[in-house]
This record gives sequence, C-alpha cells and structure tokens, in this order.
Amino acid sequence: MPLPTLPTKLGTLLSEKDDSVILADPPVPLDEPESPPASPNAPARKAAVEPRAKKTAPAKTAPAAKTAPASAAKPAPSKSAAASPVQQPKPTTNTSGKRTRLAPTQRKLFVLDTNVLLHDSNSLFKFEEHDIFLPMMVLEELDHQKKGLSEVARNARQVSRSLEGLVGDHGLDKPINLDGIGNTEALGAVTFQTSALDTSLPIQLPLGKADNAILAVVNALTQSMPKREVVLVSKDINMRLKAKALGLLAEDYRHDHVLDDSDLLYDGVMPLPDNFWTKHGKNMESWQQGGTTFYRISGPLCSQFMVNQFVFTEGDDPLYAQVRETAGNTAVLATLRDYSHGKNNVWGITARNREQNFALNLLMNPDFDFISLLGHAGTGKTLLALASALTQTLETKRYNEIIITRATVPVGDDIGFLPGTEEEKMQPWMGALEDNLEVLHLGTGKSSGNLSNPQGTEAPRNSTMELVRSKIKVKSLSFMRGRTFMNKFLIIDEAQNLTPKQMKTLVTRAGPGTKIVCLGNIAQIDTPYLTEGSSGLTYVVDRFKGWPHAGHITLQRGERSRLADYASDAL
Repeated sequence: MPLPTLPTKLGTLLSEKDDSVILADPPVPLDEPESPPASPNAPARKAAVEPRAKKTAPAKTAPAAKTAPASAAKPAPSKSAAASPVQQPKPTTNTSGKRTRLAPTQRKLFVLDTNVLLHDSNSLFKFEEHDIFLPMMVLEELDHQKKGLSEVARNARQVSRSLEGLVGDHGLDKPINLDGIGNTEALGAVTFQTSALDTSLPIQLPLGKADNAILAVVNALTQSMPKREVVLVSKDINMRLKAKALGLLAEDYRHDHVLDDSDLLYDGVMPLPDNFWTKHGKNMESWQQGGTTFYRISGPLCSQFMVNQFVFTEGDDPLYAQVRETAGNTAVLATLRDYSHGKNNVWGITARNREQNFALNLLMNPDFDFISLLGHAGTGKTLLALASALTQTLETKRYNEIIITRATVPVGDDIGFLPGTEEEKMQPWMGALEDNLEVLHLGTGKSSGNLSNPQGTEAPRNSTMELVRSKIKVKSLSFMRGRTFMNKFLIIDEAQNLTPKQMKTLVTRAGPGTKIVCLGNIAQIDTPYLTEGSSGLTYVVDRFKGWPHAGHITLQRGERSRLADYASDAL
C-alpha cells in the first residue's frame, strides 16, 4: 500500500534477492538397473512424504547454495538402460549448473491409495524425483467415484484425464515419465499394475476388500524389490495402521500440509521487549499524515518484522502499532486507531481487548483486501466482521452488499435435503448470523432508535431490521464457480472446513472493490481428511502473510461469557 512521503530525504531501501528456478531432467524408467554415478555429487530432493524407515544409502551431496542445489554430473548409463525403449533424459542447465537424477534403487517407490488421488487430483506430480505405482484396485475405485458433481467426482475425472494424457501411445508394460504432459517438477515415473502379484500376506486378511488388495500389492512389491524403499501413501489412518502392522512402510500425504505444528502458525502479533525504544529509538524519524503517526526505526528486531504485523509494548512508554514496511534492519511503523473508545464504535461495538482492536483496524481499513481471523469460540470473530460490514455498507457506502457463505458440514448426523430456494436452504447453517444480528440490532449494538426512531418503537425497529437483512445475502459454495463479486463485503464463515482448493475458488471470485474476510477455528475441523496443518484456512494464513493488502489476527481471549470461557479451557 502507498506510504506518505517523508519531509526529509530517506535512505535507499535494501533490495531482496530473487530465487532462481530449478529445472529438472526427465526420469529414468522404473526398471532401469542401478548405474554407478560419475560424480559423488548427486543431490536428493525431498518427496511429498517423509518415511521414517531407514533409507538406502544415497550418494554424497555437495554443499547447496541458498537459491538452488549444487551442480551434479549425470550418471553413466548402463547397456541395459541404453537398450530401453524409453527415451533417455538429457541434462538441463540453469544458473546453478547441471542437475541429475537418482539411480533407481535410490528413488523411492510410492504406492498411492485411492483417497490420495481423490483428495488432490495433482498428487501424481508431487513426488518430485521418486516413482509411483498404481495398483489395479485403485483404477477400479476411481471408476466408481467418477460420477456426480461433487469435488471428489471432479478429482476422480481429472486424475483419469491426467493418466490418459500420460499413457498416450506408450505401452503399459514399461514405466511412463511423469513429465510427459508438462509437469516438469515431476522427475519420476508411474507404473501400472498389469499382472497378478503374489498376494500372500503375513496375516490372513479377506482379499475381497479394496484396502486389503492394495496392501497385498505393497507387500508383493516390497518382497520382489528388496533394494528399493516401497512406501504406501494413504490419507486413511486405519489403512496406515494395518500396513505398519504387516511390517510395511506407510505415510500420510504431506504435500498439502502447510505446517506440521499448528502452534507455529502465524498469529499476526509480536510483543516487543521492554528495552525496545532503547535499542531502536536512535536516529528515529517520525511524521504525521491523516491522523496517523509514522515512525521509521532501525535496529536488530526490525529484520523479524513482517508487513502488516501488529507490534505492541506495554509499560512506561506503551506502543500499539502496525508494521507498514520492512527492509533489512529498518522498518516503518504506523499507530492505530483506538476502537476500544466509545467515540470510535463500529455499529455500536467497541473492542474489548487488544486483539479485537487490532482486528477492527484491519476490518475498517479499505487498503486491506483480504483478512483472516482465527480464534476459539466466543472471541468475537463473526460479531466484529458483521459489525464492520454493516458500518461500511449502510453508513459509509463503501460496499453495496454483504455476502456470507460457509461450508455446510454437519457436526452430527445429516438432517437430509432442505426445501426452498438457495438462501432458504442455507438458513439452518446461518444460526451464527442470526445470533450476531440480534446482538448488533437489539443488544449492545445499534438499535433502530439510533438510525431512524428516537423513541425506539417496535415498528421502525422492524423496518430497520428489514433494511439490514436486504443488504445481506447468504450464498452456497456449490454455486461460486464463474462468479465475480464487485464492491462486496464477503464473509467466509467456518473456513477451517474448506480445502485449499475450495479456498482458492472462493478468494479468486473477488472483483474490484471487494473485501474478503475468512473466519474460523482450526481446532474445530469437521471435514474428513483435513487436519490443522492441511486446512484451507491455515493455507491462506500462511500464503497471504507479508502481502501489503492482507492482514491476519489470532484472537486470544473469549468475550462471550464466563461460562463459555471456562468451558473452552475445562472441556
């Protein structure tokens, strides 16, 4: 976002370094025998999963540069490899020099379960230099899931199209390069099961079940290729447990995991030490514009700041500010508006704690196009978002409509189909909207007497509520594709139940003048196969941090009631 000009000449900001793009070679066929590398410098890239079993000894790696791996020589092909019908790869070069592939025995062989392909239709190309094996039972299950309009059915059809494009005119008796349709990041090969394998398992399991048939394939591959690391990749916890009980390697699909630990998630706030001004107050520049005071400071802590992050220090010299710009050991801070004061109320609502004040500074600022609010039950996420939306829609006319949507994932048993129009079908899922409208309209927020009725009689109050409801539209996620929202205030509630792909579909609906606010609690995920690390809400928080037009706050303290606060801690 643009910053006000300074009255004095400023120093030149530090420039950032650009990371070079890593180009890769096509893979060697799965059945190519191991060839001794010509150089000991053969880098190994991290796969989409991280097996815990002991790996086969890889070649030594040279020290890697910051932007790209160190160069490595191409292995000398053996006679059998030269006679292979699959075209041999040609090394590509970039700023870091030539890169090479791992020998077949150094590459892992991942056997994909069907739920991985249904979860991420591009998962075939996420295993980098390693190889993939598809059992026949997986293709059979894909065929059963391809019908319908659900996300799972779309993913099944997309996987089938990708496999057909890879196969092309190739025969299925040989491994097929995964970069054949333009996915240059995939250096491995895919192999289809074309014949029956030895299905004897250490423990007798009924082979009529699809999961057990896939486990039998993994067991047969492990026994037939002792020099290779064969790993089952599945989103099904029970499937992984059964595999480990049989002595097989099994891992979760980790490519869509943003974080391994939710405690590492960016919270948008950084407390400052008590001696902050002592170390960072020297040669400080300050100026004012539009009622906001800006500080340009220098010091060691500035390198840890992130754009739009909130910083604060309490004590003799308190400071509540937002980072507007960072460059090396220099940063620009901007003071905040105090929304805890009654004169700065938002639709009758004032901030009750520090994080709520930070959130309202984001919600009421038109420079922020994307905002995410996290917090447990009762922290005021929906109330703050709705109050700021009503203020900017009905009072300042900044937006012409409020749109609210959410993932329709039931907590208990599904009650079945709902009658009525799209909005009528969505009403049972919008209990939070009704509760917060009641608070804003009849409780602590603005009553109808504030708007058009000094006496606060019932008839004008009802008419004002009708005016408020006329500006709020409830939409379903099922009909979002192809839409463009212009000058809208879009609230995505319960965003923790959305996948990263669904979140991308919603955020890319934004047109000019639209603000998107994502609300959720990653500790309350009801969607199968989603975790705190792979939720769409976690995904956007991590991807949007540091963007000048996005902000994030994790609300810490509950303000609903003492009962709700105690229940959140005790239960």
